[in-house]
Amino acid sequence: MNPALDAPAAHLVQVAVSTPAHSAVGDLLSYANPLPLAPGTLVRVPLGTREVLGVVWDAADAGPTLPPGMAPRAIAGVLPGIAPLDAAWRRLVAFTARYYQRALGEVALAALPPQLRELTAEQLARRLRRPAPALPPLPQAGEDGGDAAVGDIKLSADQESVTAQINAHPGPFLLFGSTGSGKTEVYLRSVQQALAASPTAQALVMVPEINLTPQLEARFRARFAPLYGEGAVVSLHSGMTNPQRLKSWLAAHSGQARIVLGTRMAIFASLPGLALIVVDEEHDASYKQQEGARYSARDLALWRGRDRGARVILGSATPSLESWHASSPASEGGPGRYQRLEMPGRIGAAELPRLRLIDMGQQPRGAVFAPPLVAAITERVERGEQCLVLLNRRGFAPVLHCHACGWKSDCPHCSAHQVFHKIDRTLRCHHCGAAQRVPRACPGCGNPDIAPVGRGTEQLEEQLQQLLRNVITPERRAARVARIDADTTKAKGALEEQLAQVHAGAVDVLVGTQMVAKGHDFRRITLVAAVQPDGALFSSDFRAPERLFARRMQAAGRAGRDAHYLATQQSRPELWLQTWHPEHAIFAALRRHDYPAFAAGQLTERREAGMPPFAHQALVRADARTQEVAQAFMQAAAEAARAAQLPGSDQVFLFPPVPLAVQRVANVERAQMLLESPNRGALQRFLAAWQPLLHAERSRHKGLVRWLVDVDPQGI
Repeated sequence: MNPALDAPAAHLVQVAVSTPAHSAVGDLLSYANPLPLAPGTLVRVPLGTREVLGVVWDAADAGPTLPPGMAPRAIAGVLPGIAPLDAAWRRLVAFTARYYQRALGEVALAALPPQLRELTAEQLARRLRRPAPALPPLPQAGEDGGDAAVGDIKLSADQESVTAQINAHPGPFLLFGSTGSGKTEVYLRSVQQALAASPTAQALVMVPEINLTPQLEARFRARFAPLYGEGAVVSLHSGMTNPQRLKSWLAAHSGQARIVLGTRMAIFASLPGLALIVVDEEHDASYKQQEGARYSARDLALWRGRDRGARVILGSATPSLESWHASSPASEGGPGRYQRLEMPGRIGAAELPRLRLIDMGQQPRGAVFAPPLVAAITERVERGEQCLVLLNRRGFAPVLHCHACGWKSDCPHCSAHQVFHKIDRTLRCHHCGAAQRVPRACPGCGNPDIAPVGRGTEQLEEQLQQLLRNVITPERRAARVARIDADTTKAKGALEEQLAQVHAGAVDVLVGTQMVAKGHDFRRITLVAAVQPDGALFSSDFRAPERLFARRMQAAGRAGRDAHYLATQQSRPELWLQTWHPEHAIFAALRRHDYPAFAAGQLTERREAGMPPFAHQALVRADARTQEVAQAFMQAAAEAARAAQLPGSDQVFLFPPVPLAVQRVANVERAQMLLESPNRGALQRFLAAWQPLLHAERSRHKGLVRWLVDVDPQGI
């Protein structure tokens, strides 16, 4: 603050700005302005030697008054042409900051488009005067990504029933529909009904992955652009350029965009007419932010819907156990907070894939693909069908190893291995990004015979190309194998181009990571194979079985989605799993496609163990130059909390601090401490009262880089 006024002013204005993390600066700062400003107004204000973006906040939320003799600095300017952010948006930001233990200004400014934070008032005014660029032409009905008119689509009995219930009740709803059951059409109908009810109504539709937004946008634009105009549907996700994000945000804020499609960041879109929120694949961990304010977009969607009186639809074939429990009626021992809607059948009477388990203990030693799986893939390709092979590990092999001296390709900056990428002969760390050329000989002993250990998608692609080199398709051409993962989709438009080739039938076997296993509608894929599904069977993370089941069910859902195509091919969809533990109970539930039974068993175990959703958790994570400093900081903070007898401390249990699974990343040591309580309110009161003690302890531990609180963590 400047002791002198920068300009004469009569009104004190409270402004939310993004202040440095762990600073002693409050949530709201006081500035002076000649005229009163409405809450929600976007302004540029001085902060230290910089000029930053801020949001005028409600005076009732003001923090401590200015010290005697301290005069406020003047607001530098108001951003022109942008209406103030409404009270509902400010309530959402305030709740997020309070619940997830972050600064109000940090959340508020992170929720705005980056370009708003960069543009001056003059630059923004010029930007708003530019004509909007023309959108690409609409796909026609029948084209890939296109959609027929509403009247041309006959709903199944399940879809009719579910749509009627959504229209008749306030929700929130958990739409439990098997893969291929037509959940997207239910979303489209629900959006249609919400927009038709009011000329200012808006809908927010969220998906977990960026790569799912283009195909969804094509369907929504084809359905709604003829009704509401070309600009009625916009997207919001981090894969867009800053100007694109600003354009979409402004369209939503002004009400011009009636439908916003996006990933987790879209939950903070300014939507004055919000009437419906759809969260597709609600179980997906991608809805939990892992940097900065670690919010859950799914949970915020429920809060925002309740606050705004908007309907909320959570959809999934494998709901999160938290949502499944919340939708369980009282007769089943659940709270019944959500209304559960079920669509067990697939569209067009398409059958669910049959599970085929391969016991790798009975297969040739060292085989990447079991002979029965190779035979099954060969048979499908020769019939003109497509196959999908999944492995959630990119690169050629996870590590290079010298059998003579035991050397491994460890990352010099992380407690992890550098992954071998054969395509460009590099070793890359997937944690810090460090890369180097593959050595000609072992750096430890000079042995030239260093070998890859383990498997990645590059190796699967190479092996399949070799195994299928003599396989001929019905078009009298050689079988084609393609790979889609984070390495092959770096270039702009690369993912869309590769997916288009799969849809067009130019690819016979697709190798990919989990990014292609959810949400995509591959009409000709009849066989899906998971090569290494055992990794999560014996994990220390209590959520691992839930994630394994969901991933395998979602993967199976990519097979056999077109009943007509299966009938013409006289084929049956299959999911093949290569495992060393075929007798495991998870595989028995997968064989029956019985998610309710799996969920019941998991919830029983969690209730007995006092795990979420029957308890509530938070993590304190610390990064430091040494592991000792990180753990000492958390231990001291825990002791200070016990000594202070903070509110709720009698219901909060603090576990001892421990290193993270990947202990060191980019030469920074990481540790965490788990907090658990049977009462969410007690945990929140404790965390809020603990914040000043954490700030105080930070200054006493030299070498501490940063710390954060993660409420409702998804990985422990």
